[in-house]
Amino acid sequence: MSYQALARKWRPKNFPEVAGQEHVVAALSNGLDSRRIHHAFLFAGTRGVGKTTLARIFAKALNCEQGVSSKPCGECTACRGIDQGNFIDLIEVDAASRTKVDDTRELLDNVQYTPAQGRYKVYLIDEVHMLSNSSFNALLKTLEEPPPHVKFLLATTDPQKLLPTVLSRCIQFNLKAMEPDCLLAQLEKILTGEKIKYDEGAIKLLARAANGSVRDALSLLDQGIAFGNGEVRAEKMRAMLGMLEDHFVAQLLAQIFRAATADALQTIDEMARRAADFSLALDELLTMLHNLALYQAAPAAAEGKSADLSALAELAGQTDAETLQLIYQIALIAKRDLPYAPEPRSGFEMAVLRMIAFRPAAAPAPTGGANTTPATPPRAATPAQSAAQPNITLAQLTDSAHWGQCLAQLGLRGVAREMMLHTQLQSAENNTLNLVLDRAHENLLDVARVKKIAQRFSELFAREIKLNFTVGEVAQVATTDAAADANHNAAADKQAAAQNQTARDAKIQAAREEFGEDPTVQELKKTFDAEIVDESIRPPA
Repeated sequence: MSYQALARKWRPKNFPEVAGQEHVVAALSNGLDSRRIHHAFLFAGTRGVGKTTLARIFAKALNCEQGVSSKPCGECTACRGIDQGNFIDLIEVDAASRTKVDDTRELLDNVQYTPAQGRYKVYLIDEVHMLSNSSFNALLKTLEEPPPHVKFLLATTDPQKLLPTVLSRCIQFNLKAMEPDCLLAQLEKILTGEKIKYDEGAIKLLARAANGSVRDALSLLDQGIAFGNGEVRAEKMRAMLGMLEDHFVAQLLAQIFRAATADALQTIDEMARRAADFSLALDELLTMLHNLALYQAAPAAAEGKSADLSALAELAGQTDAETLQLIYQIALIAKRDLPYAPEPRSGFEMAVLRMIAFRPAAAPAPTGGANTTPATPPRAATPAQSAAQPNITLAQLTDSAHWGQCLAQLGLRGVAREMMLHTQLQSAENNTLNLVLDRAHENLLDVARVKKIAQRFSELFAREIKLNFTVGEVAQVATTDAAADANHNAAADKQAAAQNQTARDAKIQAAREEFGEDPTVQELKKTFDAEIVDESIRPPA
């Protein structure tokens, strides 16, 4: 017996077997059971999400010899005929190969005739958006008022290309891409049914590569079973898909954060030796950057996104949110531009070099070999690093003036700075600062962020400082010298702008007076009874 592809062998035969499209299944089932059955349905969605499958099950439900219901028997002549593809009253049409108006007219010539075998004559038109405008026009009248024994089931991957007149004649169902968890469950079910050995990491890779398409997942699974000689293992799947081990991406990001150019290029060289797909490598880089950003903002939000939270925690402490966002944007643009690069590797390498070169306010990156790589991530020089250590003690920080001075010297930016500006120091003892964060800003409290701030305090006081945060009411937010300078500069800018505007207004008024007193203008006003539009007069630049 010839081998049957998994995508065909495991195609759902009834509504309960359809996974991930509960909203469509519920609507179709309710309509069938209550006999409220429209004459035209449109199934829209990306490839491999169940459009044709749902249409065939719906056709079985309409023609089952046990009666119209959401639970066709699957055993009668009609049900078996539809499953086997030889039911005469289910007319399946590939619109991509029959785009001409003559094809459509030929198809519609038989609409008037009653079903030969079943209860309804069902027209299933796949990729209906490929029909020409003339074909659509020929179809419109029949689509709006077909004979009572005819049902139209249309399927498309691009509903935007359909004419509004077609859409208005159909009930439209938008099928969603399959969620990764749902795909995982389907793959596990099929592998168990096929009695094939597998590991969870392997099917996670297949589910991610399928990008929401069940058919793509099953086609990749077929390929993976052959590639793995009857087993589905993570190492084999990575090799087949051109994917990298997670530690490569984490290693590369760490090298980018500390501007280790030579090490990063060596990692890329190792990726190339493993035949990595650099487009997929960019995807994995973007995914880890996204997980890192989630972890920095709210660690709980990243729990379901990554299996290795310890790696995220380590990387999150090596950069700030602003740098992370910039690197993500560079990677995103590189993903778009990768097809224009001479080769994928060079495009990927340029993206990594760009991430290192454009990190915000960074110290000059080393240009030598691996031996010149700094031991810790370089960042903008803080006052604690560029000047002497502060002439205040930890105990003195309880004074608001000293606390503001200390915050200014920490050189914090972004969310970390915002968090500390809404924090009060309760006490300082045994190199530990007991702090109270304003309750209204509790969402800023984050393990990685606290670790970063503690590191700045330790650098400032040249010894390890521990931070102990609690949440409570803060009477007054902290002020820093930097904030005061910013306010002073803003006021000065506002005053200068006001002075410039006054001078400009005076110039405009002088120009208008000069223009109005011009003899030629006076003559024109007198001859033509003209008026001067003051708003149109401007002084020379």
